[in-house]
Amino acid sequence: MALPAPFPTPLHRPLPPWGPWRWLLHRGVLACLAALLAGCAGVQVDSISTADYLRQRRGDVLTTGSLSPASAEVLRVLGLDEKQCERDAPACRRSLSESTGLTEEQRLATLAEVWLDAAQAGARAPAAEAPALDEQVNLWLEAARHAYAYLFFTARAPSERAFEDRQSQVRDYYNYAVQEALSALFKAHASPDNPERSREEAAQVATVGPWQLDFSSLRSAGLEPGRVREVIPAASMRFSGLRNVYRRDGFGAELVLGLAPQADQQQQPFRTMPYPPATAVMVFEGRTQREVLATRRIRVLLRDPYRTASERIARHTVPLAANFSAGYGLWLARSGFATQALDTLLGLSGGIDRPRIHLMQPYDPGRRIVIMLHGLASSPEAWINVANEVLGDEALRRNYQIWQVYYPTNAPLAVNRDTIATAIEATLRHFDPEGTARASQHVTLIGHSMGGVLARLLVSSSGDRLWNALQARYELPDDAPQEPGAEGAPDVPGTRQALDRYLRFSPLPQVSEAIFIAAPHRGTPFANHRLARWAANLISLPIGMVRQLGDATRVMGRLRPRAVSADTGAAAPIGIPNSIDNLSDRDDYIRWTADLPIDPGVRYHSIIGDDTPDVPLAESSDGIVPYASAHLPSAASELVLPSAHSVQEHPRAILEIRRILNEELQEGEGAAPTGPAR
Repeated sequence: MALPAPFPTPLHRPLPPWGPWRWLLHRGVLACLAALLAGCAGVQVDSISTADYLRQRRGDVLTTGSLSPASAEVLRVLGLDEKQCERDAPACRRSLSESTGLTEEQRLATLAEVWLDAAQAGARAPAAEAPALDEQVNLWLEAARHAYAYLFFTARAPSERAFEDRQSQVRDYYNYAVQEALSALFKAHASPDNPERSREEAAQVATVGPWQLDFSSLRSAGLEPGRVREVIPAASMRFSGLRNVYRRDGFGAELVLGLAPQADQQQQPFRTMPYPPATAVMVFEGRTQREVLATRRIRVLLRDPYRTASERIARHTVPLAANFSAGYGLWLARSGFATQALDTLLGLSGGIDRPRIHLMQPYDPGRRIVIMLHGLASSPEAWINVANEVLGDEALRRNYQIWQVYYPTNAPLAVNRDTIATAIEATLRHFDPEGTARASQHVTLIGHSMGGVLARLLVSSSGDRLWNALQARYELPDDAPQEPGAEGAPDVPGTRQALDRYLRFSPLPQVSEAIFIAAPHRGTPFANHRLARWAANLISLPIGMVRQLGDATRVMGRLRPRAVSADTGAAAPIGIPNSIDNLSDRDDYIRWTADLPIDPGVRYHSIIGDDTPDVPLAESSDGIVPYASAHLPSAASELVLPSAHSVQEHPRAILEIRRILNEELQEGEGAAPTGPAR
């Protein structure tokens, strides 16, 4: 029985007589017609790279120059796109403001970004096409205001969006807009025509178009009106030479303030930081979202990031952003220390003739003080990374403040010990007359090279040892007392006083910890090298320092060695030695002071470089200072590192300094391990 033929389905129908290609074309036309009638609803899937993923999640006007995907999505909901918003920005912003199809967060976040986009475009425009100051500042302030409203005046609290990328973006819009608005405002108010009056006005209330900005918080930040010369965005600077830039994420613009010198600065032995960091916050007046979006009044808060880590904003406590390295880096970059240090060594007019104490941050009575002393022919630049890295440790930053001693390295050790001690004590008395603040207790000294020798002398007692050694080595003038203070001894006016301050001293009572780094406590044979002697012959004391020494110069000129000179056959006058002379292992002063007792209340540590790995430790050297000279047998700890003389910059040396400072904070801890670690 024959089976019936199958029912002819479309798949089994014969091809039309016009041929296969015309049939395929016919089918394609029908498919396109069906797609059009269905609204082109076809979807395709493709993979994306990691970079594209991050751009889709986090790209925005600040990172890519284009609106973020979140804002682009909102515009598409309203039937708009980025190009339309660029062509007619006011209409775009009206649509965003008036649409009822968006959530508050969508509307405010997108408006903040759109305003920021317009502000950036205005800032990039050529001078001939750039908006007027009022218009440009208005763009920045509108961006900041809408970001502020999003962050604090929507249904969800900032803490509820803590893990959302969008909140981080909007926070950045606010921070950047505040930064740029303040920079533009200050440049405009610090007019070259009348800078003092302009700075005074800018420090109180600034009126820009319809906006009123209250700057009175400058006083609460410890700044006198008119002292601010520059407002520099920390993010606008890049530093070479600084190993790391330490900052804290948070709310507010990270700034560096350029300050004019204080009126009485020349009469003081200290200098405050001329480029302190500041965090700026703009608080828009209003208690509701509607009031915030309608106000034109702003209170500008400036906060010291060392003292203030958070701020109460619109009933929310928020962490403040901070940059702890930018001001320090700018100070070093503009200081001219390298040239000045060389001028100082050679006794030229551009150098200094007495120590200065540089405070790395505004004085804080609640933070312990770390005092750093650089070495020969150097300056605070010797501590570029040390100071920055130490305060990169959050615990240390909360508990310590750094003072750097900048002193004339051409002066004799005895003179520098005396003048540095005087400057430190005068600075402490200025800030803490009663000596009761935490800052005046448990001070830590850190000295490198010659600064290490000076640091040890600052915590040592001389008693009568130096006087006795001087009398044994030299014949005192007939009119000078054979023993200081002896009854009935003749006393030429100024003679005893001139020498006694350099030969009789006590430890600084505020110091409880010291770190000696590559310090030639017993001198170095390198100072006797032909090159070192040639350099020593170039060193001279400036007139100002000679005047400071006064009668001491004349007295030293009258001293005669008790032994006859092998070179001249006569007893030559001693004269005033310079710093290189003092660093020689043959020098009288370095030998007399090498074993002076260190205050038993001071715990001290050694960090030593070893640039001679092929010799035993006891015979090693960092190329300048022998281990035998830097080693102190009773040190609480000693770390020997494979390094040349600038061992203070070694990462492990910085970690060791951090360890010691952290250990000092932990009362009741056991003593640090002793013995060398190589």
